[in-house]
Amino acid sequence: MIAVIGSINLDLVAGVERLPGPGETVPGNGFATASGGKGANQALAARRAGAQVRMVGAVGSDAFADQALDLLKAGGVDLSAVRVADTATGIAVILVDASGENVIAVIPGGNGTLVPHDVGAARLAPGDHLLLQLEIPIETVEASLSAARAAGAVSLLNTAPFRADAAALLAQADYVVANETEFDLYADALKLAGGDREARMRVFAAETGRTMVVTLGADGVVAASPEALFRARGLSITPVDTVGAGDTFCGYLAAGLAEGKALDVAMRQAAIAGSLACLTPGAQPSIPLRDDVERAEAGA
Repeated sequence: MIAVIGSINLDLVAGVERLPGPGETVPGNGFATASGGKGANQALAARRAGAQVRMVGAVGSDAFADQALDLLKAGGVDLSAVRVADTATGIAVILVDASGENVIAVIPGGNGTLVPHDVGAARLAPGDHLLLQLEIPIETVEASLSAARAAGAVSLLNTAPFRADAAALLAQADYVVANETEFDLYADALKLAGGDREARMRVFAAETGRTMVVTLGADGVVAASPEALFRARGLSITPVDTVGAGDTFCGYLAAGLAEGKALDVAMRQAAIAGSLACLTPGAQPSIPLRDDVERAEAGA
């Protein structure tokens, strides 16, 4: 079982020719709504990868709640631990330019009401995997990591979005997943030694006994465990929309590890899944099914 404790949003997505600068207005060329939130995205990705998944989170008491949960429900994610808060459902306002790059503003809504007491709803057991992100209160993330250790579960912490106050939590997770920008910021905050990124990753792994996984966009992914350095690449693609690619990677990585796959094997499949997610607009609608990932892997 994979338990995901995290955010559930409705994404409001607008297409623009280019991303605006400060104080600038640019014309749009399309608008859509889609289920989102990093927690929900990763839960759906893990489910589409074939894992049994329980989502722990909160939506608001508004019209956005059902829409935010639609794809999770249709995908067979266990939503029994999702509660309704007396507030709005979280939303993300996303601008996507013609090259597929994006900027995102997140309004927490119900996600901000998740408290350490909610962690028990994950019902963690030995051998389970716990997947976390940083779109919920930091004290709830910390309580979740403690609960995973106490239960004998394996924890994965995705460090998005970057939060300086989360730096001390990285050493508490069994696996840390960051993009290159996030890792560099956390490496500075943690004062990791080393002349380059990979050297600093090795230092983190050696000092903490944990595994650091850093995604590099088109350049693939690299991971440092206490024992070795691993690399994997996705597919060579022309991206349509990169929203959700990182979440797809995290969900597939968790599912692969939960199946008992070696880290490099799980990374490769997760990287391919992340590549495929860039070929379709939207966060959750773009998450590929496992059969599609396996076909792409076989043909790569």
